[in-house]
Order: sequence, then structure tokens, then C-alpha cells
Amino acid sequence: MDYFFGREIERWAEWRGAEIIRYRPTYHDADYGMAARMILALGESGPAVDALSLAILRAHWRDDADLSDRSTLEAIARAGGHPDLLERAEADEIGARYAANTAEAGRNPVFGSPTYMLGEEPFYGQDRLDMLERALTAPFAPPRWRNPPVAGN
Repeated sequence: MDYFFGREIERWAEWRGAEIIRYRPTYHDADYGMAARMILALGESGPAVDALSLAILRAHWRDDADLSDRSTLEAIARAGGHPDLLERAEADEIGARYAANTAEAGRNPVFGSPTYMLGEEPFYGQDRLDMLERALTAPFAPPRWRNPPVAGN
């Protein structure tokens, strides 16, 4: 765990030119459901969604912000020019979409974020984007990997 939240994050930050804090974010295990709902409330894609996603990531990894705190989320939304976004994110329709997305992730081999699905094939992590790009034009061979049974299970 120290390795992942240490050296690997530092390397990605240097690679991407991103400022980060040099410790595991204080609120890393908090409930970020409302932050996710804010992104959903902006739509499926586009510059506003990208900008909000970046602002949320910066708040977490650079500013050590508590993304489960309503005032923090309101400040992020206002700074992005969306003063009513938190209110929109609390709408029943957005809650239903969030629940549906969560259920879909549970039905698929999604175990973290970001996970990209191409058909039935998961690609986990930003470091898999090159593989995903290749799979779009030249699909990988079907999986043949089989794990042997684990003793005691």
C-alpha cells in the first residue's frame, strides 16, 4: 500500500506534470458519491464534465480536500461556474443514474476507477489507455487465462 500511495503516484504526477500532496489523502476513504453525482449532473461528456472531473481530482490529490463535505463540493462547483450543480446532483433522476451505474459496475469486472469497458473487456487504470486504444482497432485475442483453485476455498 505504501508503494502504491507513494512512489507510483509520484511517478504518475511527474509524468503528467501534476502537483500532488506527498502523503495519502486524509479523506481518501470518504464517500464520494455526491462528487460523482455532480459529474453525472453535467452530462455524459464534454468540456464542462472534463473540467469538473479535473477540479475534483485536483481537490483530492493536490489540496487534500474532503470531497464528502458539502461546502467543499459547493466551492468546487461555484469555482467551475456551476452555482446550482449540487442541487441538480441531488435530483432523483441523477440518483437513479448513479445507482444504475453502480449496479452495472457490480455486474462487470469493475474493481476501481478508472475502469474502461470495451464490450465485455475491462481495462483498469489510466496506464491501460494505450491498450484500450489498440483494442479499438485491433482486438486482443480472446482470454485463455485460467486460475487454478485456491486451496481451502
